[in-house]
Amino acid sequence: MKYVDEFRNETLARRYADRIRATVTKPWTIMEICGGQTHTIVKYGIEALLPESVTLVHGPGCPVCVTPLELIDKALAVAARPDVIFASFGDMLRVPGSGKDLLTVKAEGGDVRIVYSPLDALALAQRRPDREIVFFAVGFETTAPATAMAVRRAQQLGLRNFSVLCSHVLVPPAIDALLSSPANRVQAFLAAGHVCAVMGYEDYRPLAARHRVPIIVTGFEPVDLLQGVWLAVKQLEAGRAEVENQYARAVRPEGNQEARRLLDEVFEPTDRSWRGIGLIPQSGYRLRDAFAEYDAERRFDAAGISAQESPLCIAGLVLQGVKKPHDCPAFGTLCTPERPLGAPMVSSEGACAAYYHYRNYSTVSPSSPSPLAGEGRGGGGRRTS
Repeated sequence: MKYVDEFRNETLARRYADRIRATVTKPWTIMEICGGQTHTIVKYGIEALLPESVTLVHGPGCPVCVTPLELIDKALAVAARPDVIFASFGDMLRVPGSGKDLLTVKAEGGDVRIVYSPLDALALAQRRPDREIVFFAVGFETTAPATAMAVRRAQQLGLRNFSVLCSHVLVPPAIDALLSSPANRVQAFLAAGHVCAVMGYEDYRPLAARHRVPIIVTGFEPVDLLQGVWLAVKQLEAGRAEVENQYARAVRPEGNQEARRLLDEVFEPTDRSWRGIGLIPQSGYRLRDAFAEYDAERRFDAAGISAQESPLCIAGLVLQGVKKPHDCPAFGTLCTPERPLGAPMVSSEGACAAYYHYRNYSTVSPSSPSPLAGEGRGGGGRRTS
């Protein structure tokens, strides 16, 4: 497929790996923000192509993973109501709350449905005026415009049985919080290309300058990621700290102006708790007062619900890049995709799930046959015990 196969080309990938090895003279730690990038790195054995002096750590770029436990419990409470049809993306259904998950609520009689877009939930509200339709709005700036569109359309249609439980979060404040932490060891970032396709990357320039870290807007295929690492290493070795755009085929500096105007109309920034990390100021979206009637948390009086994480789960340390999934004593034993302790083991973008499903690839040496050669056309990885 054009524009995909060339970015999974093994020869190109190894060429960038060679450039990285020829450039690096010091140890560097680079964080990829996006969980989709993490899965590509682990699935295709990208780390094994890099010199030992370049360490990749995995960031909080999985929106399912960073949705706070108390918000999951709020979703469970709302979904269990007999007057509610609760609509959600499929990867949220197995994320554990403090006692159960949305699939369990569904099994117990709750009307929980999988949708592919908030507009599907809006259409459901039009078809079922006798029920309250609640959409679980989860995601970064990438998915927030679709939620904003659904809320604005609901207002235009005068729908009173539609609302959203909002957990949209923002990337730049999270990067700022990570770099401000005393535990930080990240020296450069690979920023998520799809987020920047919506928001642009001008907001990253002050972060790069203030914290003296290169930020490379990067795509999601193996060649994208290796080129992003190479650009980061070149800056680090030269003592530069700038924003560069590796993903120029999809990202412009200003982003998608229409989407940004829609976000500004419907949402405003707010402080947001991140699962395993804690409160990050101005790191999320909430509905503006003009759209407050579509806020499910207000409508169903769920604001007072709180919860505690399992003490066995180190998801917070994984999401901050301090630990890797296999550093967790529960990994693959007490915590599996079938019986997860934390969200990173459930989500299709979670770092723990990536290591669980593709960990055989993480041991590929630079001289070994690459997964890119036989796996790079979209096949599934094997899981080892």
